[in-house]
Amino acid sequence: MTRIVCAIPALNAQASLPAVIDGLRAALPGAAIVGVDDGSADDTARVLAERCDRSESFSRNRGKGAALRAAFAQAAALGATRVLTIDADGQHDPACAPRLVAALDEADVAIGTRVRNRSAMPLRRRFSNALSTAAINSVCGRAIPDTQCGYRAIRREVLDTVAAIGDRYEYETDFIIRAAHHGFRIAAVPVPTIYHPANDGGRSHFRECRDSARVMATILRHRLRLAT
Repeated sequence: MTRIVCAIPALNAQASLPAVIDGLRAALPGAAIVGVDDGSADDTARVLAERCDRSESFSRNRGKGAALRAAFAQAAALGATRVLTIDADGQHDPACAPRLVAALDEADVAIGTRVRNRSAMPLRRRFSNALSTAAINSVCGRAIPDTQCGYRAIRREVLDTVAAIGDRYEYETDFIIRAAHHGFRIAAVPVPTIYHPANDGGRSHFRECRDSARVMATILRHRLRLAT
């Protein structure tokens, strides 16, 4: 029996969360929703507690990777067979969730590929995404169009097998590289991006230098491992 659980890592997202959660309820009736508040300074924890089937709140900011790991543990406790991850900032359209989950009929991991509105993204973000995607693909040995997209669907077997490391954005990079090296099938699913310029720059949770350095260090570690 298929049991779908939607996992939402959230940081200071009280304004956007209600629409994300309501959209998931409409798109995936019967799916459970778990949310993890990553030490927010606003009412994110309250929104998650009121609207999700299960929620957890960190006392301090620990990073997206730590939040995802906690959400995956909650999903496993709920008996999930397929887990959908979606960002809390409203940049992913919840209506696309069924398409990502359906892709798991032929794949083990489905990753959203942002194919529209990317021109609205600042040039520096497009450049860094393209660079990291090329580097990740070279280590994975796969052609994954958008390795940085947090909109994903994952089979339970993958979560039970892949022990990704890292507490921040490098966790998602490590996860996809390890999944590829385990031989899991990875599919790309076109999704629109609802890009809000206000979420970039000073308000972005992704720190260009620090988090990019963590991602590149993860890629380098796997490259060195393959070389030995």
